[in-house]
Amino acid sequence: MLSRILPSRKPDPHTDKIRLLKNALDEADAVVIGAGAGLSASAGFDKKRLFYTQGDYGLFQCSEPCCQKTWDNEAMIREMTERQTDMRIPSELVPRCPNCGKPMTMNLRADDTFVQDEGWYKASERYTGFIRSHQGMKVLYLELGVGYNTPGIVKFSFWRMTAENPKAVYACVNLGEAGAPKEIASRSICIDGDIGEVLKKIK
Repeated sequence: MLSRILPSRKPDPHTDKIRLLKNALDEADAVVIGAGAGLSASAGFDKKRLFYTQGDYGLFQCSEPCCQKTWDNEAMIREMTERQTDMRIPSELVPRCPNCGKPMTMNLRADDTFVQDEGWYKASERYTGFIRSHQGMKVLYLELGVGYNTPGIVKFSFWRMTAENPKAVYACVNLGEAGAPKEIASRSICIDGDIGEVLKKIK
């Protein structure tokens, strides 16, 4: 698990892909929705342009949870990584909730214990405002690597918003799972390929 969190704190192949996306969107009126905001922020995205609706790899939350708060985990994760042996960490490094003392877990939506803290709600408001302010306008709904684990968050929403706006275009890049419903097929661009390779070709 540490190997999945640390890339959000330093460059790795996934960070490079997100940096390519940032460069492609730098001058665009755009917002990014998804999971793992710590990873996106490490590539240079302004966090105010992100809606980490599914959580943030860079945050811990109470596993209970006893409160709707999150805590930055960078220092804790780095210490765990430095002191781990055979994929194990010293018991005193198991993160504990500052409020109730129970173990903490990553702030990722897996069940009804997911914490939506103040930052989450502010990001949600920004995203909702962005969508509302662009209704009826020329919009590109660009979906990168979204599967069918929780398709209602991004994929189905993008399909619906494209169908409701005749000026909108839906585009997806997904290796092995690129497609769109027939209702918006004439305004869809579906690329079956590697995201990194496709982003390299965007000028």
